[in-house]
Amino acid sequence: MTDRHRLKALVTGAAREGSIGKAIVARLESDGMDVVTLDREPGCTFQADIAAGELPELDDIDVYVANAGLTTVFGAAHSMSLQKWCKDLDVNLTGTFRVLQRCLPGMRERRFGRVVVISSTAGTLGMPAQISYSTSKAGLLGLTKTVAAENVRFGITANAVLPGMTASSGILSMPQDIQDAWLASLPNGFVDPDDIADAVSFFASPTARSVTGQLLTVDAGDGLNTRSVTSSVTTSTKAQS
Repeated sequence: MTDRHRLKALVTGAAREGSIGKAIVARLESDGMDVVTLDREPGCTFQADIAAGELPELDDIDVYVANAGLTTVFGAAHSMSLQKWCKDLDVNLTGTFRVLQRCLPGMRERRFGRVVVISSTAGTLGMPAQISYSTSKAGLLGLTKTVAAENVRFGITANAVLPGMTASSGILSMPQDIQDAWLASLPNGFVDPDDIADAVSFFASPTARSVTGQLLTVDAGDGLNTRSVTSSVTTSTKAQS
Protein backbone atom coordinates (compact mmCIF):
# COMPACT_ATOMS: atom_id res chain seq x y z
CA MET A 1 0.00 0.00 0.00
CA THR A 2 1.10 3.60 -0.56
CA ASP A 3 3.32 5.19 2.09
CA ARG A 4 1.16 8.30 2.20
CA HIS A 5 -1.17 8.57 5.16
CA ARG A 6 -4.16 9.51 3.00
CA LEU A 7 -5.13 7.91 -0.28
CA LYS A 8 -5.36 10.20 -3.29
CA ALA A 9 -8.38 9.66 -5.51
CA LEU A 10 -9.22 10.95 -8.97
CA VAL A 11 -12.86 11.26 -10.04
CA THR A 12 -13.57 12.17 -13.67
CA GLY A 13 -16.79 13.79 -14.81
CA ALA A 14 -17.36 15.65 -11.55
CA ALA A 15 -18.07 19.22 -12.62
CA ARG A 16 -21.85 19.26 -12.71
CA GLU A 17 -23.90 19.88 -9.57
CA GLY A 18 -26.30 17.06 -8.76
CA SER A 19 -24.26 14.56 -10.76
CA ILE A 20 -23.09 11.07 -9.84
CA GLY A 21 -19.54 12.42 -9.97
CA LYS A 22 -20.26 15.07 -7.34
CA ALA A 23 -21.82 12.45 -5.06
CA ILE A 24 -18.76 10.20 -5.44
CA VAL A 25 -16.39 13.05 -4.60
CA ALA A 26 -18.32 13.89 -1.43
CA ARG A 27 -18.38 10.25 -0.34
CA LEU A 28 -14.67 9.63 -0.90
CA GLU A 29 -13.80 12.84 0.93
CA SER A 30 -15.93 11.68 3.85
CA ASP A 31 -13.96 8.42 3.73
CA GLY A 32 -10.80 10.46 4.39
CA MET A 33 -9.33 10.53 0.90
CA ASP A 34 -7.72 13.47 -0.85
CA VAL A 35 -9.84 13.85 -3.99
CA VAL A 36 -8.91 15.58 -7.23
CA THR A 37 -11.31 15.94 -10.15
CA LEU A 38 -11.08 16.08 -13.92
CA ASP A 39 -13.72 17.27 -16.38
CA ARG A 40 -13.90 19.08 -19.70
CA GLU A 41 -16.09 21.68 -17.96
CA PRO A 42 -14.56 24.29 -15.59
CA GLY A 43 -14.79 23.92 -11.84
CA CYS A 44 -12.57 20.87 -11.36
CA THR A 45 -8.93 20.37 -10.37
CA PHE A 46 -8.02 19.58 -13.98
CA GLN A 47 -9.92 20.76 -17.04
CA ALA A 48 -9.27 18.43 -19.96
CA ASP A 49 -10.95 16.51 -22.74
CA ILE A 50 -10.29 12.87 -21.88
CA ALA A 51 -10.94 11.75 -25.45
CA ALA A 52 -8.27 13.80 -27.19
CA GLY A 53 -6.92 16.58 -24.94
CA GLU A 54 -3.66 16.89 -23.06
CA LEU A 55 -3.93 15.00 -19.77
CA PRO A 56 -2.13 15.88 -16.53
CA GLU A 57 0.44 13.65 -14.87
CA LEU A 58 -1.41 11.21 -12.62
CA ASP A 59 1.28 8.84 -11.30
CA ASP A 60 0.35 9.71 -7.69
CA ILE A 61 -3.28 8.57 -7.98
CA ASP A 62 -4.19 5.63 -5.74
CA VAL A 63 -7.89 5.44 -6.60
CA TYR A 64 -9.17 6.11 -10.13
CA VAL A 65 -12.94 6.47 -10.47
CA ALA A 66 -13.75 6.48 -14.18
CA ASN A 67 -17.05 8.32 -14.14
CA ALA A 68 -16.78 10.69 -17.14
CA GLY A 69 -18.98 9.81 -20.08
CA LEU A 70 -21.57 11.00 -22.55
CA THR A 71 -25.21 9.99 -22.08
CA THR A 72 -26.93 12.15 -24.68
CA VAL A 73 -25.93 10.61 -28.01
CA PHE A 74 -29.01 8.96 -29.51
CA GLY A 75 -29.43 6.71 -32.53
CA ALA A 76 -30.46 3.21 -33.56
CA ALA A 77 -28.14 0.64 -35.13
CA HIS A 78 -29.70 0.94 -38.60
CA SER A 79 -29.48 4.72 -38.82
CA MET A 80 -26.77 6.13 -36.51
CA SER A 81 -24.05 8.13 -38.22
CA LEU A 82 -20.45 7.03 -37.84
CA GLN A 83 -19.67 10.47 -36.37
CA LYS A 84 -22.14 9.94 -33.52
CA TRP A 85 -20.91 6.39 -32.98
CA CYS A 86 -17.29 7.53 -32.68
CA LYS A 87 -18.20 10.39 -30.33
CA ASP A 88 -19.59 8.02 -27.70
CA LEU A 89 -16.78 5.48 -28.00
CA ASP A 90 -14.07 8.16 -28.05
CA VAL A 91 -15.23 9.64 -24.73
CA ASN A 92 -16.77 6.74 -22.83
CA LEU A 93 -14.31 4.03 -23.77
CA THR A 94 -11.11 5.51 -25.22
CA GLY A 95 -11.17 8.47 -22.82
CA THR A 96 -11.50 6.17 -19.83
CA PHE A 97 -8.58 4.12 -21.13
CA ARG A 98 -6.38 7.17 -21.70
CA VAL A 99 -6.78 8.33 -18.10
CA LEU A 100 -6.26 4.78 -16.84
CA GLN A 101 -2.92 4.60 -18.63
CA ARG A 102 -1.81 7.71 -16.74
CA CYS A 103 -2.73 6.20 -13.38
CA LEU A 104 -1.64 2.56 -13.68
CA PRO A 105 2.18 2.90 -13.78
CA GLY A 106 2.26 4.65 -10.39
CA MET A 107 -0.16 2.13 -8.90
CA ARG A 108 1.96 -0.77 -10.15
CA GLU A 109 5.14 0.82 -8.81
CA ARG A 110 3.58 1.30 -5.35
CA ARG A 111 1.85 -2.10 -5.60
CA PHE A 112 -1.47 -0.59 -4.59
CA GLY A 113 -4.40 0.78 -6.52
CA ARG A 114 -8.14 0.85 -6.89
CA VAL A 115 -9.81 1.25 -10.30
CA VAL A 116 -13.57 1.76 -10.17
CA VAL A 117 -15.32 2.07 -13.53
CA ILE A 118 -18.81 3.54 -13.80
CA SER A 119 -20.51 1.52 -16.53
CA SER A 120 -24.29 1.15 -16.88
CA THR A 121 -27.03 -1.45 -16.94
CA ALA A 122 -27.19 -0.55 -20.64
CA GLY A 123 -23.87 -2.38 -20.96
CA THR A 124 -25.50 -5.69 -20.07
CA LEU A 125 -29.13 -5.16 -21.10
CA GLY A 126 -28.77 -2.86 -24.09
CA MET A 127 -30.59 0.43 -24.58
CA PRO A 128 -32.79 0.96 -27.65
CA ALA A 129 -31.97 4.18 -29.51
CA GLN A 130 -28.58 4.39 -27.80
CA ILE A 131 -26.53 1.80 -29.66
CA SER A 132 -23.19 3.59 -29.26
CA TYR A 133 -23.74 4.36 -25.56
CA SER A 134 -24.66 0.75 -24.78
CA THR A 135 -21.69 -0.56 -26.74
CA SER A 136 -19.26 1.78 -25.01
CA LYS A 137 -20.58 0.79 -21.58
CA ALA A 138 -20.29 -2.91 -22.48
CA GLY A 139 -16.72 -2.29 -23.60
CA LEU A 140 -15.92 -0.86 -20.17
CA LEU A 141 -16.81 -4.21 -18.63
CA GLY A 142 -14.21 -5.96 -20.75
CA LEU A 143 -11.70 -3.28 -19.82
CA THR A 144 -12.46 -3.77 -16.12
CA LYS A 145 -12.05 -7.55 -16.24
CA THR A 146 -8.80 -7.33 -18.20
CA VAL A 147 -7.24 -4.67 -15.97
CA ALA A 148 -8.21 -6.77 -12.92
CA ALA A 149 -6.50 -9.85 -14.39
CA GLU A 150 -3.37 -8.00 -15.47
CA ASN A 151 -2.83 -6.32 -12.11
CA VAL A 152 -4.08 -8.79 -9.51
CA ARG A 153 -0.51 -9.53 -8.38
CA PHE A 154 0.31 -5.82 -8.00
CA GLY A 155 -2.14 -5.06 -5.21
CA ILE A 156 -4.46 -3.36 -7.71
CA THR A 157 -8.16 -4.13 -7.97
CA ALA A 158 -10.50 -3.18 -10.80
CA ASN A 159 -14.28 -3.32 -10.46
CA ALA A 160 -17.31 -1.79 -12.17
CA VAL A 161 -20.48 -0.18 -10.86
CA LEU A 162 -23.52 -0.41 -13.15
CA PRO A 163 -26.09 2.29 -12.33
CA GLY A 164 -29.66 1.97 -13.46
CA MET A 165 -31.85 5.04 -14.06
CA THR A 166 -30.40 7.53 -11.59
CA ALA A 167 -31.81 10.84 -10.34
CA SER A 168 -28.74 12.76 -11.47
CA SER A 169 -28.65 16.18 -13.07
CA GLY A 170 -28.80 14.69 -16.57
CA ILE A 171 -31.99 12.68 -15.99
CA LEU A 172 -33.66 15.42 -13.94
CA SER A 173 -33.05 17.97 -16.70
CA MET A 174 -35.17 15.92 -19.10
CA PRO A 175 -38.77 17.03 -19.80
CA GLN A 176 -41.16 16.00 -17.04
CA ASP A 177 -43.24 13.77 -19.31
CA ILE A 178 -40.14 11.72 -20.14
CA GLN A 179 -39.27 11.43 -16.44
CA ASP A 180 -42.83 10.38 -15.68
CA ALA A 181 -42.73 7.69 -18.37
CA TRP A 182 -39.53 6.28 -16.91
CA LEU A 183 -40.88 6.37 -13.38
CA ALA A 184 -44.00 4.49 -14.47
CA SER A 185 -41.79 1.60 -15.60
CA LEU A 186 -39.53 1.48 -12.52
CA PRO A 187 -40.53 -0.73 -9.58
CA ASN A 188 -38.79 1.43 -6.97
CA GLY A 189 -38.18 4.82 -8.59
CA PHE A 190 -34.91 6.40 -9.64
CA VAL A 191 -31.64 5.43 -8.00
CA ASP A 192 -30.16 8.12 -5.74
CA PRO A 193 -26.64 9.27 -6.78
CA ASP A 194 -25.54 8.64 -3.18
CA ASP A 195 -26.32 4.94 -3.68
CA ILE A 196 -23.86 4.84 -6.57
CA ALA A 197 -21.30 6.64 -4.38
CA ASP A 198 -21.76 3.99 -1.66
CA ALA A 199 -20.89 1.23 -4.13
CA VAL A 200 -17.82 3.15 -5.31
CA SER A 201 -16.74 3.70 -1.70
CA PHE A 202 -16.72 -0.04 -1.07
CA PHE A 203 -14.64 -0.88 -4.15
CA ALA A 204 -12.25 2.03 -3.43
CA SER A 205 -11.59 0.98 0.15
CA PRO A 206 -8.21 -0.53 1.12
CA THR A 207 -10.18 -3.28 2.90
CA ALA A 208 -11.71 -4.45 -0.41
CA ARG A 209 -8.38 -5.95 -1.44
CA SER A 210 -9.85 -9.39 -2.22
CA VAL A 211 -12.62 -8.06 -4.46
CA THR A 212 -11.56 -7.60 -8.07
CA GLY A 213 -12.99 -8.11 -11.52
CA GLN A 214 -16.53 -7.74 -10.18
CA LEU A 215 -19.61 -5.99 -11.57
CA LEU A 216 -22.08 -4.45 -9.11
CA THR A 217 -25.49 -3.40 -10.41
CA VAL A 218 -27.24 -0.58 -8.53
CA ASP A 219 -30.66 -0.21 -10.16
CA ALA A 220 -33.26 -0.20 -7.34
CA GLY A 221 -34.57 -3.54 -8.57
CA ASP A 222 -35.24 -2.43 -12.14
CA GLY A 223 -33.54 -5.53 -13.55
CA LEU A 224 -35.85 -7.86 -11.64
CA ASN A 225 -38.89 -9.48 -13.16
CA THR A 226 -41.52 -7.93 -10.87
CA ARG A 227 -44.51 -9.26 -12.77
CA SER A 228 -46.69 -11.62 -10.73
CA VAL A 229 -49.49 -14.06 -11.50
CA THR A 230 -50.76 -13.86 -7.92
CA SER A 231 -53.61 -11.47 -8.67
CA SER A 232 -54.83 -13.45 -11.69
CA VAL A 233 -54.63 -16.75 -9.78
CA THR A 234 -56.63 -15.26 -6.90
CA THR A 235 -59.25 -13.94 -9.30
CA SER A 236 -59.50 -17.29 -11.06
CA THR A 237 -59.87 -19.20 -7.79
CA LYS A 238 -62.63 -16.91 -6.60
CA ALA A 239 -64.46 -17.35 -9.88
CA GLN A 240 -64.41 -21.13 -9.48
CA SER A 241 -65.62 -21.17 -5.86
